[in-house]
Amino acid sequence: MATWPPHMDRQTGTHTDGQGHCNTWSIPPGTRWWQLPYYWAGIKMYDLVAGSKCLKSSYVLSKSKALEFFPMLKKDKLVGAIVYYDGQHNDARMNLAIALTAARHGAATANYTEVLALLKSTDTHTGAQRVCGARCRDLITGEEFDVRAKCVINATGPFTDSLRKMDDQKTANICQPSAGVHIVIPGYYSPDNMGLLDPATSDGRVIFFLPWEKMTIAGTTDTPTDVTAHPMPKEKDIDFILNEVRNYLSPDVEVRRGDVLAAWSGIRPLVTDPNSKDTQSICRNHIVNISDSGLITIAGGKWTTYRSMAEETLDAAVKSHGLTAGPSRTMGLTLEGGKDWTPTLYIRLVQDYGLENEVAQHLAATYGGKSFDVAKMAQVTGKRWPIVGKRLVSEFPYIESEVLYAIKEYACTAIDVIARRTRLGFLNVQAADEALPRIVEIMAKELGWSEQKSQEELEAAKAFLHYEMGYKSRSEQLTNTSEISLTEQEIHRYKKRFYRFDKESKGFITIVDVQQVLEKLSMQIDENSLHEILNEVDLNKNGQVELNEFLQLMSAVKKGQVSDSRLAILMKTVEEGLDQRGPVSVDRSGGGV
Repeated sequence: MATWPPHMDRQTGTHTDGQGHCNTWSIPPGTRWWQLPYYWAGIKMYDLVAGSKCLKSSYVLSKSKALEFFPMLKKDKLVGAIVYYDGQHNDARMNLAIALTAARHGAATANYTEVLALLKSTDTHTGAQRVCGARCRDLITGEEFDVRAKCVINATGPFTDSLRKMDDQKTANICQPSAGVHIVIPGYYSPDNMGLLDPATSDGRVIFFLPWEKMTIAGTTDTPTDVTAHPMPKEKDIDFILNEVRNYLSPDVEVRRGDVLAAWSGIRPLVTDPNSKDTQSICRNHIVNISDSGLITIAGGKWTTYRSMAEETLDAAVKSHGLTAGPSRTMGLTLEGGKDWTPTLYIRLVQDYGLENEVAQHLAATYGGKSFDVAKMAQVTGKRWPIVGKRLVSEFPYIESEVLYAIKEYACTAIDVIARRTRLGFLNVQAADEALPRIVEIMAKELGWSEQKSQEELEAAKAFLHYEMGYKSRSEQLTNTSEISLTEQEIHRYKKRFYRFDKESKGFITIVDVQQVLEKLSMQIDENSLHEILNEVDLNKNGQVELNEFLQLMSAVKKGQVSDSRLAILMKTVEEGLDQRGPVSVDRSGGGV
């Protein structure tokens, strides 16, 4: 349920967010000569419709130029490409910015709140039942309470029909949910400023892979699904996307299953118009529907028209419920963080606070003018540089003070931080898993969590990564039943490597075995990290890695199912280090004649 007051943010057409929009070049490959004019004409229509809001004009690329800009493309049958510009934003941050902006303009907002039932009253003039509020439950405390309203607006996306049926059990469904799976793969799969889109894949679906947060995001699928609050990606959908990506990239680029860093499924709330004669036809835009009891439903639509959707919905609310409202204020209304944003804001963060350049750019792009508040909360690193800003994980620009700031922006759980305040869970599930203990530690201190509550949060977040962000599919690439596809020579080589650690020929290695070998090379890895490294390969979870488990790992690496196993890399590095040591020469030992 959503109750939007008449002064809620409204705009027609475009965003005025002030930050978070980067231009992405997308190339639909023209595999036949006559397709280029066809695509070009279609793209030019978008340029014309956009008018003064057009980011940049589209244009045609020759085959040689297309390969110059996008060298990963397959050369066969490519005759050219169309380049067009599109907007890209942080949808989680955008959603939060809208809620924060609404709150600053007087709206009462609440998260983790579930609608149990709609409240109704009898109209004294007509005797009809009218929706007048909702019975709600706080999912954190379990407390139930009533929210009274002159008008109730149902803006619940995939859950649209569940709210409509609270109003009238006999009402027909209008939502036809469709699951779309996306995967994240390393950034080298696409150039920094260019992506690829093909509207006609092998089965008619759209495929794209685009640069996103210095990674590459690829998608998508489009399959009917049941509505659930916890959608999960399926392996067949991940394989479909990878196979389609292979169709466009040069044979020099090996597309590996092990390169999938995260995968998730989202639910598109496709809708049919209940007022249309053809109730089975999917509505391409959005629909606003008013029930006999006065429940207003806004469904369908997309991010690019969210303000016009809100304006149309509120106009309907004002008209149908006789509400008093002034003129719309949405045109030009800047969202939270947009007021003080400039393209060079990140430089001030570097100069004024001593943040790393990459971290400063991330904060400026994510929080806009509010990035200074995040910087002020950052802890001193104790290093010469950066002066402040301890990273949650080394390879991503997210810093610990963002966890504290997230709490001030209504974050209640560790999942909120890794998925809905930062995008760490969407970018790399292993990195998110590594950051979780510290995130929970910071939140526990700030929110006063008990040891039990902290453990529950940690386990819930790990389950989220496992089932909803692709960790399960990733881990299933290496199972007890995995076939070992290695030659005799490879098995011999890997056994030799394994027994470098298993000195006693026990048939398994433990943390102690690894530590002893590392000591010989004067290498140090803390015990917790070693435990995590071995646990990734320990299939039966008995605290040790057996020879068969190691061979299964190396077989999976060979087939491309696993590409970044820390244990495989560590053992290879140690083996090379031991080989290079060799016996100490006479001239270096200080002896000899």
